[in-house]
Amino acid sequence: MNRSSSNRRDFLGHMATGLGGVAVASMLPSSLHADPIAPQFPPKAKRVIQLFMNGGASQCDLFDYKPELIARHGKPFDPGTGERVEASISTPGSVLKSPYAWAQHGQCGRYVSSALPHLAKCVDDMAFLMAMKSPSNVHGPATYLQNTGFLLPGFPTMGAWISYGLGSITENVPSFVVLPDSRGFPYNGRSAFSSGFLPANHQGTVVKASVPQPITHLSVPATAKHVTPKSRADGLALLRDLNVAHAAERPDDSRLEARIKSYELAARLQLAAPDLLDLSGETKATKEGYGLHQKETADFARNCLLARRMIERGVRFVQVWSGHGGGSSNWDNHTSIPKELSFIARSMDQPAAALLRDLKQRGLLEDTLLIWTTEFGRMPFAQGGDGRDHNGGTFVSWFAGAGIKPGVAHGESDQWSWKVAQGATTCYDFHATILRLLGIDHTRLTFRHNGIDRRLTDVHGHVIHEILA
Repeated sequence: MNRSSSNRRDFLGHMATGLGGVAVASMLPSSLHADPIAPQFPPKAKRVIQLFMNGGASQCDLFDYKPELIARHGKPFDPGTGERVEASISTPGSVLKSPYAWAQHGQCGRYVSSALPHLAKCVDDMAFLMAMKSPSNVHGPATYLQNTGFLLPGFPTMGAWISYGLGSITENVPSFVVLPDSRGFPYNGRSAFSSGFLPANHQGTVVKASVPQPITHLSVPATAKHVTPKSRADGLALLRDLNVAHAAERPDDSRLEARIKSYELAARLQLAAPDLLDLSGETKATKEGYGLHQKETADFARNCLLARRMIERGVRFVQVWSGHGGGSSNWDNHTSIPKELSFIARSMDQPAAALLRDLKQRGLLEDTLLIWTTEFGRMPFAQGGDGRDHNGGTFVSWFAGAGIKPGVAHGESDQWSWKVAQGATTCYDFHATILRLLGIDHTRLTFRHNGIDRRLTDVHGHVIHEILA
């Protein structure tokens, strides 16, 4: 995304707030990676929406039907393999059946529990990964793995890699936008949206749809009465001089220019699409379909609807979070599956299903990839009374949309939904498949860092052809 010096100065001249003054990138060297790579395959997907269930969604209460849990409910958990059974933060309890009823849905006959009545109606449009696994059952590292392919912080997230590799669809919106849960950020905070060692302009632009200022630092705070147009102009002139001096002394450091470009881009987003966050133009049927007028679904519904509006305006990757970091109001259901999972599932189910249907009805699903995932699953035995502990041994994700074979499933867990039985899928396979749908060979999307050609899939990953059309 290149802009001439004159274009940038014209842009600044039209800004009504002080933000535009920081966009002095025209005076800095153009050192950022700006040219997208050429697709190695015909891309099936042009854009991606990722729904991330923060906390570890319980596969054996949602999508992974296991009659064995019903038959042996209340009995000691013994997988019969001689393995030591351990849990993350608890003593393994007795076998715990799901409190929800199970039924087959759609022409594909996919089992879904009664916790998700709306998504159950959409199974013929989905492709399920029934045997995902994670080497970590700790929230922070497992979330990093599912987002970056690495256990430790400091690596670029998938959205940042896609932004770096493919660039922006349009210059007026960011290529990577994050819509966090209204109650707070996930366990890893903002590092869950980081660009890591990639140029900083590829980090996720955070939009908090439920607060008065959804994108922070775009205007002078209302409390700053001392800031006048004259003082703002003087301050920005000084800032320009400092930035130019800083860049001249550090010609190989792209962080300053990246930050300037990110703020400039955020400002253009508001100018080019002032109605983006204004849902008043949406029909009553659309709002009701997403659950916008119901208290328990309103927040996630707003974010799902905004995700659709963003991809319509050219955002390449939108990440929508359900659940925040903490011990409640997310998918981390240690205490009570019936109470805790029921709450968070209701908040997500209708909006997610509405998003899928809306994308399909508008023809957007033809070149948009919709993903539902989490960091790990939960145990088939009880924690305390009727809660479940963390389980990296198996969990479920699903894809829908561009390039996906609908109504299929790949992989299978064991009879307990404790561990993978066949068709294991890792985060590397997950990421490789997404990149393939975008036309990218995951082994060729690299960035030289500290003498190593880094990539999203590290040295692993295989495309999951079984779910591709």
